[in-house]
Amino acid sequence: MTRVTRDFGDTMQKDAVLAVSADVAFASSRFPNYKIGATNQILDAKDDPKVLSMKEVVARETALLLEQQKRLSVRDLASKFEKGLAAAAKLSEEARLREAVSLEKHVLLKKLRDALESLKGRVAGRNKDDVEEAIAMVEALAVQLSLREGELVQEKAEVKKLANFLKQASEDAKKLVDEERAYARAEIESARATVQRVEEALQEHERMSRALGKQDLEELMKEVQEARRIKMLHQPSKVMDMEHELRALRMQLAEKSKCSLQLQKQLARSRRGEQSIFQLFELDGAEALGSCLRINPCSDNAPELSECSIQWYRLSSEDVKKALISGATKPVYAPEPFDVGRVLQAEIISDGQQFTLTTTCAIDPAAGLGSYVEALVRKHDVEFNVVVTQMNGLDHTSESIHVLHVGKMRMKLRKGKLTIAKEYYSTSMQLCGVRGGGNAAAQALFWQAKKGLSFVLAFESARERNAAIMLARRFAFDCNIMLAGPDDRAPL
Repeated sequence: MTRVTRDFGDTMQKDAVLAVSADVAFASSRFPNYKIGATNQILDAKDDPKVLSMKEVVARETALLLEQQKRLSVRDLASKFEKGLAAAAKLSEEARLREAVSLEKHVLLKKLRDALESLKGRVAGRNKDDVEEAIAMVEALAVQLSLREGELVQEKAEVKKLANFLKQASEDAKKLVDEERAYARAEIESARATVQRVEEALQEHERMSRALGKQDLEELMKEVQEARRIKMLHQPSKVMDMEHELRALRMQLAEKSKCSLQLQKQLARSRRGEQSIFQLFELDGAEALGSCLRINPCSDNAPELSECSIQWYRLSSEDVKKALISGATKPVYAPEPFDVGRVLQAEIISDGQQFTLTTTCAIDPAAGLGSYVEALVRKHDVEFNVVVTQMNGLDHTSESIHVLHVGKMRMKLRKGKLTIAKEYYSTSMQLCGVRGGGNAAAQALFWQAKKGLSFVLAFESARERNAAIMLARRFAFDCNIMLAGPDDRAPL
């Protein structure tokens, strides 16, 4: 085996380096990383299956962009396209740099081949064979570099095409964003104009309201001044005289009504042709709401009422149906609001004999009671001062003042801050006029708050008692509850 001496090797190496490095600029500090195959074929590192080529990377990124395009909003889409355009520009710049490096590689290979050709003439034997083998490797490397340049040209064209596509898409996205912004601005301006019109209308309405309020105030002041003037013109003595006259007229009217009622009773008796047995008893009292009806004996042969069995009934206006009034078994009965427009009848049984007393006409309503109740309906809660006379059927000895609250949803009885009963309207609640008789029957009512808890309450007047009954029934009816007395049916 022929060996090259140290001096000759140093000289050859020095000449070769000087010949190559005279006008060549290396791109890197080391030789490119090539691999030699089994047949001494030069293999590029890109042939490794684990390393993706630039074409595959661009195709994969394009597919991901197209797939995400449908899921992105307009603004995000524009941002993504701008990023893609920047990436494409970067790839184009990298391709340009690679092209420049490729040119430097061609120059380097050419210089290397010339140096090897020059070295080939200087050596002989085994070294010459090595130089020829190196020249063959350089030529193969040049072929591989040419193929790589072709791929780079193709990739450059694809990158340019992708850049144009992304640029067009970015422009379309920007155009769409601009259109959406213009539409949003138009909507905002329209909303602002609408708000401004509403504000102007509200200000105009407020100005008109102030003007009308000032005008109404001036008119009211004028009316008050006129009322004061009229009041000053009238003397107090004349007003007192008018009140006395009205009181006298009311008394005369009450007497006339009583006389008229007596005449109506006598006329009804004469028309029915009553026998003497039916005249043992008679009904006394005004047949109107707020009064008391009493059964009085009108003959010496009349039996004692305490020894008789008494039962009161309600009759319809046609006198066809008769409804029993549960608990009304006393000689005295005070009509309640359910009795208005109905005829009342009392049956008296003594020693097997039955006596029937009937009102001459239907029970009249109390004057002014309807308007009074309508005024109370407007309130959320109405209070009445009462006295508890019975509780759960037992007499209540205390005569202290209690307060009965009649509300829209419930009724409550309290004494000071202590609540005696508080119940919502329900089917188990009962409310009616008291049916046990007594001188104060017209001012008392029976209230069963719930099963096992009942009261008899006495009011300050018959008007307050009837108003409380009507008001409670009105509020209960609004809650789909029919509030009545024991065994009472719904009113017609």
